Amino acid sequence: MFKKLRNRFLLLNLITISVMMLVAFASIYMITYRDVRNDIQMELHRVMDFSQKENGKEGRFRRDDASGMMPPGNRGPLDPGPADGLLPDNGYAQAERSVSFTLQTDASGTLISWESKFDFDQTFYESALRKALSMHKGTGQFKLDESTWIFTARPVMGGGQKLVFLDITSRQGILTNLIYTFAVVGSVMLVALFFVSRYFANRSIQPVREAFDKQKQFIADASHELKTPLSIINTNADVLLAAGEDTISSQAKWLHYIKSETERMTRLTNDLLYLTEMEDSRDHPLFAKFDLSEAVETIILTMEAVIFEKELILDYDIEPAITVYGNREQIKQVVMILLDNAIKYTNAKGKITLTLKKQPHEAVLAVHNTGTGIAPEHLGRIFDRFYRTDPSRARKQGGYGLGLAIAKSIVEQHKGKIYAKSIPGESASFFVHLPEK
Repeated sequence: MFKKLRNRFLLLNLITISVMMLVAFASIYMITYRDVRNDIQMELHRVMDFSQKENGKEGRFRRDDASGMMPPGNRGPLDPGPADGLLPDNGYAQAERSVSFTLQTDASGTLISWESKFDFDQTFYESALRKALSMHKGTGQFKLDESTWIFTARPVMGGGQKLVFLDITSRQGILTNLIYTFAVVGSVMLVALFFVSRYFANRSIQPVREAFDKQKQFIADASHELKTPLSIINTNADVLLAAGEDTISSQAKWLHYIKSETERMTRLTNDLLYLTEMEDSRDHPLFAKFDLSEAVETIILTMEAVIFEKELILDYDIEPAITVYGNREQIKQVVMILLDNAIKYTNAKGKITLTLKKQPHEAVLAVHNTGTGIAPEHLGRIFDRFYRTDPSRARKQGGYGLGLAIAKSIVEQHKGKIYAKSIPGESASFFVHLPEK
């Protein structure tokens, strides 16, 4: 079950991250693509504007008188000199930034002149012109000689066209490399995220697994605790039914057994309900400042008779007028549980010591008792439900292993902390820290 839960969590996490990465990469690509296309269009227009500006200069576009074409030795732009009155400006520098050339056709689409800073064959220009004219539109993109070109065309006087061609191979390479980079980075990130997500998925379901295991253990323990009194009640009821002619007084002991076990079950179910209410409670409507010293003394007075009857020694040191913020009755219950626990596990003629001291911003209650103590392997679990270091002895004393769990729930609800220390074979000590507010 937990493996399926982990896999579902992992799959959901990977799908979510993959979608987010895809959206992020797509956004970056679209922004880059838009910027590149805008830059290309701006440069096309710069080259076209520059060409048109220079078209009026003498010798800029020349024809051979016999063929209507430029002589082979003069196919290219004439460098502007002082006589032209043209000084290199930002427009010129921008126009010459990339590989580009300009072609001019007559009304029939025949190439009549070209202008380029680079040395291309006439066949190359004618091939470029054919590809451009075959698209039958004012702008387009095509591949020629393993390069990618973009062009734009404008009509000129006489019915011809002027076409500007710009090599965008490097810019297309940027976009292509961007896609490859995204693919590689995305793949590496997904692999890394798979292992990271798997690690955190295992960490995330661990509390669920522990809670589920505790719930199973709780159900098993509660069923076991209820099974014993139910069995006793059922057996005693069978005895009564078997002796149906006897008087009630002659069968009183069986009735007392039934009543005793019924009361035991009542205490158990009440404790379980109380624990559930404590864990589900979110508000503290009964919290107020109260005198903790007086509350602890009240519990000691009620327990002194039991301690005296068991021939134990009680020594206590309570600092007066210590006040805390919380529920008076619940804190008294914590003190009662700790003292009752100490009484049960103190050795014969042993000693119980209770102290209450004020420390900066908190009150500290300590209950110490001599006895067998608590083994180190039990210290971390004694506050769990139904957990007992000595089950046989605890059942003989009427315990269910719920007292310390209740005490812990109460203390944690008061934003405090409770813990135990022990010297095995000698003593055990329980400490409760309660904030002033």
